[in-house]
Amino acid sequence: MSNTIETIRHSAAHLMATAIQSLYPKAKFGVGPSIEDGFYYDVELDDQLSPQDLKKIEKEMQKLQKQNLEFKKEEINIDDAIKLFKDAKQDYKVELLEDIKKHGTTDASEIYGDQDIKSEKIDKVTIYKTGDFADLCRGPHVDSTKDIKVFKLTKLAGAYWRGDEKNKMLTRIYGTAFEDKKSLADYLHMLEEAEKRDHKKLGTQLDLYSFHSEAPGSPFFHDKGMRILNTLVEFWREKHQERGYQEIKTPIILNRKLWEQSGHWKLYKDDMYTTKIDEEDYAIKPMNCPGGMLVYNEKKHSYRELPLRVAELGLVHRHELSGVLNGLFRVRTFTQDDAHIFCAPEQLEDEIIDVINLIQEMFSKFGFKDYRYTLSVRSDKKKDKYLGTDKEWEWAQNAILGAAKKLKIKCDVEEGEAKFYGPSFDVMIKDAIGREWQTSTIQLDFNLPSRFNITYTGEDGKDHTPYILHRVIYGSLERFLGILVEHFKGAFPAWLSPIQVALLPVSTDKHLDYSQKLANEFREKGARVWVDDSPESVGKKIRTSEQQKIPYILVIGDKEMDGGKLAVREQGSGDTKEMGVDELVGKLKR
Repeated sequence: MSNTIETIRHSAAHLMATAIQSLYPKAKFGVGPSIEDGFYYDVELDDQLSPQDLKKIEKEMQKLQKQNLEFKKEEINIDDAIKLFKDAKQDYKVELLEDIKKHGTTDASEIYGDQDIKSEKIDKVTIYKTGDFADLCRGPHVDSTKDIKVFKLTKLAGAYWRGDEKNKMLTRIYGTAFEDKKSLADYLHMLEEAEKRDHKKLGTQLDLYSFHSEAPGSPFFHDKGMRILNTLVEFWREKHQERGYQEIKTPIILNRKLWEQSGHWKLYKDDMYTTKIDEEDYAIKPMNCPGGMLVYNEKKHSYRELPLRVAELGLVHRHELSGVLNGLFRVRTFTQDDAHIFCAPEQLEDEIIDVINLIQEMFSKFGFKDYRYTLSVRSDKKKDKYLGTDKEWEWAQNAILGAAKKLKIKCDVEEGEAKFYGPSFDVMIKDAIGREWQTSTIQLDFNLPSRFNITYTGEDGKDHTPYILHRVIYGSLERFLGILVEHFKGAFPAWLSPIQVALLPVSTDKHLDYSQKLANEFREKGARVWVDDSPESVGKKIRTSEQQKIPYILVIGDKEMDGGKLAVREQGSGDTKEMGVDELVGKLKR
């Protein structure tokens, strides 16, 4: 049989579990799926593992691999499976199986560690045995351990059992596997490069932002970080104004009745922060959409106003579990660059094209040019789980595919991955070291128009329901900044850099006043400038500016004071060029 990389990685997870059981006989296993870049297994151990223990587990895996152990599949009923895992003292597997027996159905993704499997009725379960290790698993797997060519254990983390912070914290062991040594070497090199680009470390080094226990999952932005965020917002506003977007701002705290009307109170309440005001329930908004619907309904709208493009940079809060918080990538408070486009059916395709063009235009400014597009559609087998009519879904999906065709872009269709309220079109960008990030998304909504009675008056004088496009470009300003920090390795292009020009007076006694005067001249022309007024040597000042990754460094001495020309050193280059103030400012603006 031909083994996919997912099959190899899933099998490697079982091989790792087999090795762990050999080294730690009392280990209790949660789930162990393959993931995008490898695999992991959640395990309860008596001892806390260190990075050194990964080498020990890896060595045991290599020993078992050479034994050419077969992956044996068995199908058994639930009672036999429960007895098997009770005898093995595998409490987590027993808990999952008893849930199946009690409720009759379960989320098979949790049972089997396979995120692609949806809820279904399970009468029997499959067991895979590798040596002395038995696991509850749907498979498929390679034939034997020798088919797992090369692998590497990469890191340790913590994970709550079943993702619930009330449950026990398990040890999550990550690894990866590839079909050949070169692919593994390339991946490990990428991990090393990613470590150097870690936005949490660079954010501290560059004085952009910080994190504090007083507000877990909520970044504190410093002056330099705010300069970058403000530049991102200015760029965003400029591009949206060019396309005729209106901008609104809605309250951060809204009454429970609104969230009940939108459906969030029922479906999303556990992830919302709530409070009481005047004896009534309120919630801090996790999304901007309901507030935007209230603004739309402030007056009647005509077909002549469509398409109506309404944008909002809205601060939202979501209760993420503490175990998954990760710098700027996973936070509890962030700014979404939302927009809602209200349009007639015949305008839908053109609006999608316009949004895709906007995404590409904005991202090209940051050097992102490699994209992957996906269209999430509903499952034909479970249409009753989705809102909207067949005609609406067909029209919406065809509009997205039609837009992709006109723009000559390939769009991967993922059946069953749509939100219950409509199909979504997602954009994945590749950064400087080849990692993919999901940023922009375009989603069609059949839910809010009906819940909020969103209509417009057509040419026939009757009320019609518009299509609503939800869309974000950055996604989250905070997360996008984290992506940019890692993409540029902290060395932002001059237009985005918090400090564009560093002025380094050779002598604070002799050259500082002139440097300050020069700095004011740069500021008047719109440049972001900093004067190093420390008593350090010129060499030390240059090193400090280079460590801060400032694009242009100017040493100010007697020659510069007398001649009017400036010796400009560009970040990453040891050479200097002579320029005037206007010439350098012009270069910054370009």
